[in-house]
Amino acid sequence: MATDAAPGSTSSLRTANQHRVLAVLREQGERVAHTQAEIARVTGLAPATVSNIVRDLTAGGLLDIEPGSGRRGSAVRLSARAGIVAGVDFGHRHVAVAVGDLTGRVLSEERVSVEPQGHETGLGLAASVLARIDPGVGPLRRVSLGLPAPVVKNVVKSSAIFPGWEGVDARAAAEAVFGAPAQVENDANLGALAEHRQGHGRGYSTSVFVKIASGVGAGLIIDNQLFHGADGTAGEIGHLTVDEQGPMCRCGSRGCLETYTSSEHMLRLLHPSLPGATFTDLVAAATDGNVAATRVLEDAGLHLGWALASVLNLLNPGIVIVGGAMSRAGDLLLEPTRTGLRRHALDSVAQTPIVVSQLGERASLVGAVQLAAERTELTP
Repeated sequence: MATDAAPGSTSSLRTANQHRVLAVLREQGERVAHTQAEIARVTGLAPATVSNIVRDLTAGGLLDIEPGSGRRGSAVRLSARAGIVAGVDFGHRHVAVAVGDLTGRVLSEERVSVEPQGHETGLGLAASVLARIDPGVGPLRRVSLGLPAPVVKNVVKSSAIFPGWEGVDARAAAEAVFGAPAQVENDANLGALAEHRQGHGRGYSTSVFVKIASGVGAGLIIDNQLFHGADGTAGEIGHLTVDEQGPMCRCGSRGCLETYTSSEHMLRLLHPSLPGATFTDLVAAATDGNVAATRVLEDAGLHLGWALASVLNLLNPGIVIVGGAMSRAGDLLLEPTRTGLRRHALDSVAQTPIVVSQLGERASLVGAVQLAAERTELTP
């Protein structure tokens, strides 16, 4: 079995240099090529070092070389044959699967509506979807799972928030099903990563991504990095108390933000006037001027703004991005959210932009593919 090279060893230095070269190629993707001379300039590595790395990675099937002017003028790009990664976004009522290349670009995806289910059934369904959409361009290198619950060392820590997964080593279970290295993340964290890399979070070193669907959670980007906290559960804003005398939450507390802002809460309130309505129906009714639907969204937005005021007073992010199913409501939700923020936040942060996710309900899935690509170890 291979062992990690000792820090400072020749082997570790070679590996680090390979990662520097691959990082340049990943940034541009398979469709853009760099000459070896360009790679040397960007990485700061000696041209001979770059040539040796390119030679080794090409021999391992990871790079393609197009003839150019001299050896170091040849164009180099990641090979489509180098493999694929997969992202899986588990929701309370859906499983979404995507296949991506090693730059994090999504190649194919599919979303399936399901009833709540345990981890074995969910992983089996995800594997069958992956088999159906796999473009067959290379081996599966890594899988990333997004779960709508607190995740500590790959284990879901709340049966109330995500039944059927509590106590399961989700990483080990996924690796057994997919036959590839896996990692597990909170779904809001993946949404934050996707928006930071490809969406409205680009250019902001600190941002907050709020995912609102049947639950509420946040992903935090601080100094261009995902912030997990001491145990990996940072960002659980859905369980901030906004009214200690409020309704009982599934987490066991009272008056949590989720009890006022989740899609399930709003549909429950609207049931007398719009029985059997979906969230899409709610948004359509509010757009058409339905007073009850409009008021439900306004109340949810005000409570969201109240909770975000505490987050923004503490972190002072450059932007807040709202994703998940609730993002479909647009300004019907965000205008009252901005009002709630102005009422409770310091003046210095009250004008922080609050926008709808550029990636919409796909944000967590796109983030899962991106993370899988970035964590894939490419060695010949």
